[in-house]
Amino acid sequence: MKTILISGASKGFGRAWAEAFLAKGYKVAATARNIDTLADLKAQYGDAILPLKLDVNNRAESLAVVEKVQQHFGTIDILINNAGYALNGAVEEASEQEARAQFETNFFGTLWLTQAVLPIMRKQQSGHIIQVSSILGITTLPVLGLYNASKFAVEGLTETLSQEVKQFGINVTLVEPNGYFTDIWGNGFNSEKIEAYDGLKKAIAEGHDPDTFGQTSATVPAIIKLVEAENPPLRLFLGKVALPLAKQVYQQKLATWEEWNDVSVAAHG
Repeated sequence: MKTILISGASKGFGRAWAEAFLAKGYKVAATARNIDTLADLKAQYGDAILPLKLDVNNRAESLAVVEKVQQHFGTIDILINNAGYALNGAVEEASEQEARAQFETNFFGTLWLTQAVLPIMRKQQSGHIIQVSSILGITTLPVLGLYNASKFAVEGLTETLSQEVKQFGINVTLVEPNGYFTDIWGNGFNSEKIEAYDGLKKAIAEGHDPDTFGQTSATVPAIIKLVEAENPPLRLFLGKVALPLAKQVYQQKLATWEEWNDVSVAAHG
């Protein structure tokens, strides 16, 4: 069976998927900031799981973890960059430290692990890199501006990567969930408030529809199908809300581009 390296495996998607992979007989290298959270999986699955402490913000640590996984299992067939969090707050509210930290984890953490596994996969002439993005990597919601931006960056990075590594037999997929009931939204990462945005935040909270949020456990069959696919897609939505929202957003974008096309063409010279 294949060897899967997954970051952010202590909770949420990462935990659900790691457990499902182990149940299917895969070998799993599972990273977390606190590997005590993986003790029960280690007790149940023994040598099939390799828990590793990792702060994805640390490039040297990411490189070292990948080396440990290769030495332990002999190969890395699939990388799932799942570690991430959401900073809540209006764009104006984000401090420099908060903005940089959001990108350090969501974007640079993804980049460091991706760079670390690529030499192994190129040598194998095979592999699958799965980046956990979001529907908010192709459209946006207010008061999540830095999170939106980090996922937009992951989308651009990954789409480019797919074009570069196809020649080496490496597949690349963006997994784009809509909202799910995970603790990413209630994680306590909130910018200092500016009262001028309180009305917008209240309106968003009052307009919240629980039906637009999916159940984490329901994603397991989809992710299993993805890792077992011979020709995996570049993009995969998770949830029933994502595609209708994407269609609406892109129809609006196309309409605006068409409306201003004369101006655009004239600007060509």
